[in-house]
Amino acid sequence: MNLNNSRITNPDIYEINTRVWIKRFNTENKKATLDDVPGTYWDFLKEKGIDYVWLMGIWRTNEEAVKKYCFDEGLITEYDKALKDWREEDVIGSPYAIDRYDVNPALGNEESIIKIREELHKRGMKLFLDFVPNHFHAESCLIDIVPDIFLTVDEETYNRDPHTFYKPFEDERIFAHGRDPFFPAWQDTAQINYYSPAAREFMINTLNKIASMCDGVRCDMSILVLNNVFQNTWGGALEKSGHTKPDTEFWSDAINVVKTSHPSFIFLAEAYWDLEWTLQQLGFDFTYDKKLTDRLAVNHIRGIYEHVSGEIEYQHKCARFIENHDEKRSLTLFGKDRAKAASVIIATLPGMHFYYDGQFEGKKIKLPVQLGREPLEHPNSCIQNHYDKLLNITREEIFKTGEWKLLDTEKSWFNNETHLNLLAWEWEYMNERRLVVVNYSETLSTCRIKLNLEGYPEEITLHDLISEHSYLRNSEEIVSEGLYIELKPYNSHIFEY
Repeated sequence: MNLNNSRITNPDIYEINTRVWIKRFNTENKKATLDDVPGTYWDFLKEKGIDYVWLMGIWRTNEEAVKKYCFDEGLITEYDKALKDWREEDVIGSPYAIDRYDVNPALGNEESIIKIREELHKRGMKLFLDFVPNHFHAESCLIDIVPDIFLTVDEETYNRDPHTFYKPFEDERIFAHGRDPFFPAWQDTAQINYYSPAAREFMINTLNKIASMCDGVRCDMSILVLNNVFQNTWGGALEKSGHTKPDTEFWSDAINVVKTSHPSFIFLAEAYWDLEWTLQQLGFDFTYDKKLTDRLAVNHIRGIYEHVSGEIEYQHKCARFIENHDEKRSLTLFGKDRAKAASVIIATLPGMHFYYDGQFEGKKIKLPVQLGREPLEHPNSCIQNHYDKLLNITREEIFKTGEWKLLDTEKSWFNNETHLNLLAWEWEYMNERRLVVVNYSETLSTCRIKLNLEGYPEEITLHDLISEHSYLRNSEEIVSEGLYIELKPYNSHIFEY
């Protein structure tokens, strides 16, 4: 199968922690760079149905400042949990505290990225990179080169909150650390001032530079640069310095400029706080669907149903995931059976299907992004076999470009309420259909599902692509009473008919 990537409305994206992953290609004589990744690796991802590859963490960081910022008590506790034998040299700094948007020389150079992009294009795949809009490294070289893009404050403001504000140099200048309004400031970052026209222009130019190297960006904490969020976070400092709210949103301006030069460029937003729809309206092609992840984590079955009942335009722009570098590993969070059921759900909904390196092998350890070495974990054969089968099913065109419809589950008999444990939807493409049913509970559950079988013969065969069993059923009964379904806890059907 060789899909035209531009036609895919429900793509699969695969995140790679690049600085850690690249070491898998080391030899006795050479530390691997991006130039050493074999073509067979990209073939492997293509066979899994991956459409976009996100190389997370390729930009230059400030290595000289790692000791200063990456050994606080909280981070050391995380290192101890993830990598029992970690050493100081394993700590390489956060990839989200960028010094400047040049390729990390330990990984290669701009030509290395362009070559990988070409290799992916040969296979009908696309390349994603990071864009971190909110901040740079606290000691970024850009603080001296373009100081006007950063948020500065006066001495009084600094004295009131020396954790949020800092003096990187011996002169009088005081800068703000980057922050999320609900958490303390990130000490290894310097906040960009999005009320400054100079900062906006600089960041848009940076985005255009990145867009010349890849096909899309994942925008870190994209919500933080929205005008209202920025005002709520930095209102006092902005008012004191005389900055006023811009008339337009940064994202609408930036996306418009970039897509004028690169019309097919793709924007993926890390998004929370019910601002996903807002970001979609500003031009984002996809936004994180953390709400689905959270409801899956607590088995809020009705909440899952209601969430995926939303407008189809919104659904198509959701990026569905059960793990990434910020989240716990799905096998740890959900357990084996529930992780498998959750993966069927996210893999068969409309929108972007988002996977993380190690997910297909059942890795359980969440690695802090500051670490440059991962622990040895042996593949979980049960999870590996599950993903082999699931991805072989969902790589087909019906799931990539077909039409999706949410279905209702009805009682299989009077007083049996277990139909509420079952989620069901249907895909249609040309003359093909797939029916997905998932029991997302710990209880044996049954239901009936009515299907539109106009034009079908009196009897139809439903072939379960997961169990590989086939069932002969009467079409009239399915239309009038509904297809009878019985599923064990956390089991699924994907019927082909």
